[in-house]
This record gives sequence, structure tokens and C-alpha cells, in this order.
Amino acid sequence: MTTSSTLTLYTRVGCHLCVEMMQQLEPLQRQYGFSLTVVDIDADSHLKLRYGERVPVLSVGEQEICHYCLNEELLLKHIK
Repeated sequence: MTTSSTLTLYTRVGCHLCVEMMQQLEPLQRQYGFSLTVVDIDADSHLKLRYGERVPVLSVGEQEICHYCLNEELLLKHIK
């Protein structure tokens, strides 16, 4: 099943967990066809205050799917 959902991945430069989550999302993105917007929280003071050290955060709209580690089961619930 494919979808046109748009997900947002909140990250920061130098975050190894962020890199890992992006790598895990790539094959899922090809398989399910969702769009992924990557946002550096350090470029926005509001986002930096909101997320602090709690990155990466994957969300759809305002709803957080998971943080730190990819939860593939929750991701699939949001995009199917």
C-alpha cells in the first residue's frame, strides 16, 4: 500500500541517532511512498526550545510518532 503522507523528522547536526533514523526511514519511504521533511531544530529557536536534546523526533502533522529510535510499527499505523 502506498500513501502520500508527509512526515517530519526533527534533527540536529552531529546527532548519530538522527542519522540512524534517516537511514532506517529511506527503504520504508521507497516502499510506502511517504514524503519526508527533515528539519534542523537548531535553525529555529522555538523548535530548539521545544525538543532540546530529545531528537530525533518523527511526526506526522503535530502528532509525534516516535523519538530517539524508529518505531516501525507506529510509523506504519500512521501511513497506511
